[in-house]
Amino acid sequence: MSGCDHPGLLPMEAALERLLALAEAAPIEQVEQVALAEADGRVLAEPLIAALDLPPWANSAMDGYALRLADWNDQPLPVSQRIQAGTAPASLEPGTCARIFTGAPLPEGADTVEMQENVEVDEAGHVHFCQQMKVAQNVRAQGQETRIGDCVLPAGTRLGPIELGLAASLGAAHLSVRRRLRVAVLSTGDELVEPGQALGPGQIYNSNRRLLIAWLQRLGCSVVDAGILPDDLQLTREALGGLGEVDLILSTGGVSVGEADFLGMTLREAGELALWKLAIKPGKPLTFGHYQGVPVIGLPGNPASTLVTFGLLARPYMLRRLGVQRVEPLGFAVPAGFVWRKPGMRREYLRARLERGRVVPYANQSSGVLRSAAWAEGLAEVMEGSTLAEGDMLRFIPLSEILG
Repeated sequence: MSGCDHPGLLPMEAALERLLALAEAAPIEQVEQVALAEADGRVLAEPLIAALDLPPWANSAMDGYALRLADWNDQPLPVSQRIQAGTAPASLEPGTCARIFTGAPLPEGADTVEMQENVEVDEAGHVHFCQQMKVAQNVRAQGQETRIGDCVLPAGTRLGPIELGLAASLGAAHLSVRRRLRVAVLSTGDELVEPGQALGPGQIYNSNRRLLIAWLQRLGCSVVDAGILPDDLQLTREALGGLGEVDLILSTGGVSVGEADFLGMTLREAGELALWKLAIKPGKPLTFGHYQGVPVIGLPGNPASTLVTFGLLARPYMLRRLGVQRVEPLGFAVPAGFVWRKPGMRREYLRARLERGRVVPYANQSSGVLRSAAWAEGLAEVMEGSTLAEGDMLRFIPLSEILG
């Protein structure tokens, strides 16, 4: 049974497709130049084009001896020069070899490097090559990694340590990146209290705000913390009116059509809002709309539901607005270490970990239990309408794929 078989429920793929289409209709187009030291986590706005060959000259992959292989006829060769990294060698004298170190430029005329472990040096300083060699062995050819004019990183690449190291190897001191996405985070409900304050009757501490702000900062967003909105229409209007210029309003707590839903009322006064009922668990209710032209995503209020819907839907939406093309998390097939007897009408994302090569879910999968995610290493995807026996394969999405 699919989500389409259950009236009113939107399948996961359809919800993501809609969100990505909406993201592409509202791209972040402003570009800024940043130094490499400030570019971690940012998104390239322009492709990185190689301005030099890498490596810029042929060099040795080993500590050893460089020679022209045609000069060797099973006789020892004298050493004519010593070449260290960072030096410019002379041309290789015919009939000789050169002592060379890893990363040092290959002298003109040499075409082979033999590692020092495979040679013997006699008392006269001549080098005996102890085994057969072939041309170009242990030589890193000029431009073997990239050539001038190559597109090394396309626009839309999220920059991490590896990408920054690659840019540095090409001599790029600054990169063109999309400006940061400005996201306003707000929670709703008089039942919510911030940590450090005393709990009143019927109140709980607000975990979603801290969860989302930390997550957004990892994604490189500029966060506007709108705090907790009280259950008051006028105060809600004032809070939204004071957000300033933002690219996205991200709320938790459910934006519904109830008479006590003051956030939903305020949003509809100055825009439009649609409630999506998703065929997933946890995380069935999701809202999307606009407030004074600003996109709004309303996540469900239960912590595990917030985690799943933000990681699998809101996060890809935000990355696509920055031009990232690969926005869905990578997952891999792993055998189940549990039994799933009752097929559900919604796709379930179980907080789970790997034990002895099999997926094991946390015992309590309630959408209100955030501890399950702290214990887990990822999300186990149980497809709608399916059952599982131990050993059956299912998709496992590591939390590391969605948290960064």
